[in-house]
Amino acid sequence: MKTNAFQERRLLLISFVWVWGAFAIAYWNRYYPGSWEPAVRAAVTHFAIFFSLSFLLGYTCRQRDHLLLPLLATLTGIGLTMIYDVKPAFLSRQCQWLVVGAAGLWLVTGVRDVSSLSRFKYTWMFLGATLLLATSLLGKRLGASGEITLALQLGPVSFQPSEFARLFLIIFLAGFLGEKSRLMGFREPTWWRIGRQDLRYLGPLLIMWGISLLFLVQQRDLGAALLFFGIFIGMLYMAETRIVYLTIGIALFMGGAYACYRAFGHVQTRIDIWLNPWQDVENKGYQIVQSLFALGGGGLLGTGLGCGYSARIPAVHTDLIFSAIAEELGLAGSIAVLALFLILVVRGFHAALAARNELTSLMAAGLAFSLGLQVCIIIGGATKMIPLTGITLPFISYGGSSLTANFILMGLILAISSEGSGEDPEKVERR
Repeated sequence: MKTNAFQERRLLLISFVWVWGAFAIAYWNRYYPGSWEPAVRAAVTHFAIFFSLSFLLGYTCRQRDHLLLPLLATLTGIGLTMIYDVKPAFLSRQCQWLVVGAAGLWLVTGVRDVSSLSRFKYTWMFLGATLLLATSLLGKRLGASGEITLALQLGPVSFQPSEFARLFLIIFLAGFLGEKSRLMGFREPTWWRIGRQDLRYLGPLLIMWGISLLFLVQQRDLGAALLFFGIFIGMLYMAETRIVYLTIGIALFMGGAYACYRAFGHVQTRIDIWLNPWQDVENKGYQIVQSLFALGGGGLLGTGLGCGYSARIPAVHTDLIFSAIAEELGLAGSIAVLALFLILVVRGFHAALAARNELTSLMAAGLAFSLGLQVCIIIGGATKMIPLTGITLPFISYGGSSLTANFILMGLILAISSEGSGEDPEKVERR
């Protein structure tokens, strides 16, 4: 489907109408006759940012995929509406981070040759490892007992380095695998053997993976560790590396998961709660049980914006905002949100297929895969398909680091889509 800037702005207007209507309904159902100013400020900020981006991107990536910005505006609008509904005190700060994220997106799209980022792949690897190490040594302690370190404090601003380290990991993997993929390919007849040549190419990947996983486990941020490892395996697969590398990666994951379960009490607690949250429903299982109640209470069409009780769920604005969506918008609204994410990820892979070289193709595929995997992990946790992990739902959950990092991620995909050859990806041979 081809669109242009005019059609992009028409889609943005449709998104704006939906967002303004959602704010009005949430205000009427929950806060009337209180002050309506926070909702209006958020809606105006949302409108100004995305309409400005539509014009500014005409200078930095004119040939971009024009479906991406309306999709991003709709998801971000849903996030602002749900934060206003369940945690209105955080709405103003989320709007401030939205401005920062939009600025980061626009700056990234100004990169003329995205593949040039891969020339400094080892620099990105070093930066990612440094961020994680700094978090382990200097990180702000979170959690009731202060055992979890996730954030770095820089003056009045705190941020989660793992969100940005994920982008650095993807750029490094794209550069390394794009350069070495021919020597690591499936075409080797003895695919099961590991020799000195293999260690030469696989060694740096395992070192980066090991450093990332070590720091993330030390910080107890196992949701991010799972995301990092999934990206590692996914990009190995997309680079058409040998089966033996994937086998080693999966074995490492299974061994690491078992070791974490045996070594860390909080991992055992999460597994136990996942298997049976009703055994301690008033304490450790309270969060997931309330999430399940919200999911079941929404029914087909939901209770309506502003009419739900999901605000009682601990950390609903970060970890479990999808449960609030399911309660107030129902199964129909939940499927619509998932469809928006699916289209966004598909358009990311569309940009990867149309990319002009192997490096940018692998980078776009890695970015799109990362986004889709993050959605699957957090929604899987909210619906009790997998153990709950503390990561955010992209563009919707509250969190400045997540919002900014994911806007930068979308900026890279927009830049790559603008660099594309313009050919129909269905006609482009798989690289």
